[in-house]
Amino acid sequence: MSAHERESSGAGHWAAGRWRAASQLSKRTSLRAKLIASLLALVIIALVVISVVGVTFMRTYLIGQADSSLKNGRLQIEAQQAVADSLNGDPCGQAVLGLAGQGYAVWWIPASGTIQQVVQPEPAPAGYMTSCQVTGYGPATSSVKAVEPTLVATNGWTTTLPGQLSGDRWRVTSSTISLTNGTSSITGTMVVGMDVSTVYTTIQQLTGVDIVVSIVILSVLALAGFAVVQTNLRPLVDIEETAGEIAAGHLNLRVPERDPQTEIGRLGRSLNIMLSQIEAAFHAQEESEQAALQSEERMRRFIADASHELRTPLTAIRGFAEYYRQRGGLVRDNGNGNGEAARDQDRLTPDDLERIMGRVEKEAARMGLLVEDLLMLARLDQQRPLARQPVDLLTLAADAVGDARLLAPSRDIDLSVQPGAAFLVIGDEPKLRQVIGNLMSNALTHTPDGTPIRVSISSGVVDPRVSDPTPAVILEVIDHGPGMTPEQASRVFERFYRADQARTRGGTGLGLAIVDALVSAQGGVASVSTAEGQGATFRIALPLAPEALGTQYSDEEPDAADAADVAQPELAESQAEQPHLA
Repeated sequence: MSAHERESSGAGHWAAGRWRAASQLSKRTSLRAKLIASLLALVIIALVVISVVGVTFMRTYLIGQADSSLKNGRLQIEAQQAVADSLNGDPCGQAVLGLAGQGYAVWWIPASGTIQQVVQPEPAPAGYMTSCQVTGYGPATSSVKAVEPTLVATNGWTTTLPGQLSGDRWRVTSSTISLTNGTSSITGTMVVGMDVSTVYTTIQQLTGVDIVVSIVILSVLALAGFAVVQTNLRPLVDIEETAGEIAAGHLNLRVPERDPQTEIGRLGRSLNIMLSQIEAAFHAQEESEQAALQSEERMRRFIADASHELRTPLTAIRGFAEYYRQRGGLVRDNGNGNGEAARDQDRLTPDDLERIMGRVEKEAARMGLLVEDLLMLARLDQQRPLARQPVDLLTLAADAVGDARLLAPSRDIDLSVQPGAAFLVIGDEPKLRQVIGNLMSNALTHTPDGTPIRVSISSGVVDPRVSDPTPAVILEVIDHGPGMTPEQASRVFERFYRADQARTRGGTGLGLAIVDALVSAQGGVASVSTAEGQGATFRIALPLAPEALGTQYSDEEPDAADAADVAQPELAESQAEQPHLA
């Protein structure tokens, strides 16, 4: 690599390094500092441009006036020479002397010789000539520090030359002429000048005033700009502080919203929407994690309970099988009379075997029921579709009440129906029968003998807490048993949960869990209202079928009334006493 190439490469690296340093400095500089610096830079540029333009315009105007006067003086001399040759070979002619009263100075520069000041403006400053003295063309005091080549070279042009006194400025113009006197002739340059020191003094004063005013304006604008930038950046500072607090974990905070017509207002609104979504997602994640933990806990408990429930009948079956094996089987009748009596006396008789097989069958049926319930819950968890067809819930309730009366004839079981309403729902009829049957079985199982049970069916809404509730059929199973505590009521629909282990009476603990799952799968809601010592009311709400909206039962529609009469012959009297149970 040549020396030139190395030098060029070094210069390139130096420029790149400077650029990187400037970029890093810009990145490290705050937005507030950038805005203020940019504002001041623009103001400085504007002030410099205004000052330069103003001073240049003023100087051009004033110097233009001086140039115009000099041109007139020069033209007067040239006109006199051209008309009458009034100079007569003498640079002190009347045409020249006449310029003195007009404030001009005139110099004569012969072709060979030194510069001679011919006319000094009146009144003449101290030390200057007051009359024309060029006899012999001797040296004379000059008003300018000028050299001959400069004045000669500016023939026909105007220029500014420094004066002998400090700060003096002269504006001069020249013209080449020939002075004739008879047969002799002198050629030289006649220079006309004017003192323009006041012009330059005025320009200097104007420049000084511009500088002072610019400094004052720059200082005021710097303070005002800082205040304006600080005020306008305050919303961004608020956003920064709020973002810091949100980063610290306060997700409920929001950015103060400004006018949505402004950029900061739109930014704040967008940030608040984003923060709401983040908070919702965060809470959803927390709820999901909590639900997952609860689901895992329920699954552990479910597996433990299912294992326990399945082990009970299996233990019974195995126990009876071992009992049969240990007893040596059945008594055999081999025709030996009493020969085998001693050995057969410890064996099972046919009656014993029948009793054992009855117990085995009973335990197997219990285990089969538990397995069926578990399979049903598993299918519901997988959200398998159910049959969807119109079902008259009153008919199902009447059938369930009739079955309960057959199972518990000593119980007082009533059916209360709201008059003038339709109770048609869209659902799976066998599953709905199972729901009502489970509720009735729960009431019969978990209340003392002789406790009355009432079934109520009416119209209502699925969830009264929502703003636009869905019309529904409400079925309630009300018992007057011991009731439950709030903690028990909150867990009553959990799988394998038993409010009172002493009163399970062989149940699987899945009946109410199946009720809740089946009702939810058909778009309904299952709930319980209870208190200790005040019984319990199990309530299911199922969406009313579209074809039943606005329909009323009448005398021409006897099916619902007939179904109720089958379950309760005294239904009319019961309705009169309590027509509606909410």
